[in-house]
Amino acid sequence: MVSAMPYHHPHPAPEEPRDAAVIRRIRSVIDNVELDCECRARLDEALGRFAALEQQRTMRQHLVLARQHRERIKAILDFLQEVDHLMVNEPDRSVYAELALLFEEISVIATEGAAAMHSLSMLPAENGR
Repeated sequence: MVSAMPYHHPHPAPEEPRDAAVIRRIRSVIDNVELDCECRARLDEALGRFAALEQQRTMRQHLVLARQHRERIKAILDFLQEVDHLMVNEPDRSVYAELALLFEEISVIATEGAAAMHSLSMLPAENGR
């Protein structure tokens, strides 16, 4: 018999729009401050580096989430090996329902993994890499 898997709780997706919005708001505030040219250039450069670092962090989060989903699917696939030993006349019919739940769980996890990869694909590529 298949042991019960805990109910799947989806992980929240990384929030890159909020990070980009914060950087944009900071830039708009700084644009209204009177700074000399050298100071403004240095500040713009620092904000650009910060934005790039935040984008890298977000990209890593998406990739880590996708890898975690893959690992969870691998673990569930181990339980699904029991399908190879089932007979059509299984006396314990609940085993079919339990295995169906595992397939459904893989579907949910795969959808979340795909969402992480789609989010990653929509972010701009890093320059020079």
